[in-house]
This record gives sequence, C-alpha cells and structure tokens, in this order.
Amino acid sequence: MENTFNAICQKLHQLDYKVTPQRQVILKAFLENAAEHLSAEEVYNIVKARYPDIGLATVYRTLDLLAELDILQKINFGDGRTRYELDQHETHYHHHMICLGCGRVQEFDDDLLESLEKLLTQQTGFHITDHQLKFFGYCRDCAAKDR
Repeated sequence: MENTFNAICQKLHQLDYKVTPQRQVILKAFLENAAEHLSAEEVYNIVKARYPDIGLATVYRTLDLLAELDILQKINFGDGRTRYELDQHETHYHHHMICLGCGRVQEFDDDLLESLEKLLTQQTGFHITDHQLKFFGYCRDCAAKDR
C-alpha cells in the first residue's frame, strides 16, 4: 500500500499538483478500502473521522481531479451515485455484478470481452482503449430471500 501511495504522490508532483493533507487522506481511504466502490459521501464519512475540517466540496473536487488524472476510475452502477475505485492499469479488465436487492457489488476478473474487442478492431479499425461490463440481478442471499 505504501508503494502505491508514494507512486500516486509522485505522479501528482510530476503533474505539478500539490499533495495536500486532504488529498493524502482521500488517497489513503481508497488504498485502505481497495475492494470497495466508494461514493463521494462514503469517502467523506471515512475521511471526516481522521480529518474533521475537510468539507464535502473538497472531497468532490479531489475525486474529480483524481479521476481526471487517471488515478481513480469513475463508475456508474445505475443507482444514481457516481462511485470511484483506484484505476489499476495492470488489472485493466474487471467487471461488476450489481445486486438489485441489496446493492452489493461483486467484481470478477475474467475478461469476457477480449476476443470481441479484437474482432471489432479488425472489422472496423476502431481502436478500443477501455470497456466496462455490468451485470444486474440478485445476489445469492437476495435470491434466496425471494424463494
């Protein structure tokens, strides 16, 4: 975690952005909750405990900046809230299953679209740089409740 934090701070410095205490605590929140897909409000609640003076507007501005710099990835799960996760270029392809019952989000790493991407590129010449795949349904627990 420390290596990733230092690498992100170094990237900010190289791009002439300050590594403020607010940015640091927000980055640490993502590193400590790497398996989560956090909304701005969730980030705010996490960092408020450590940095009581931080405002929600600062969290929003920081999240927008970090997403613009490809440090965070913005994700929309169709629930009306933008969520964020660390942008991990080495694990580029992962997908999400979103439970319509409890809202739980599960990731899976199998890249089901790699061959489709290659085919589309060959047929159209379109250079694909990214994709997202989301499945909506009911997790095992919610499906069991309905039975």
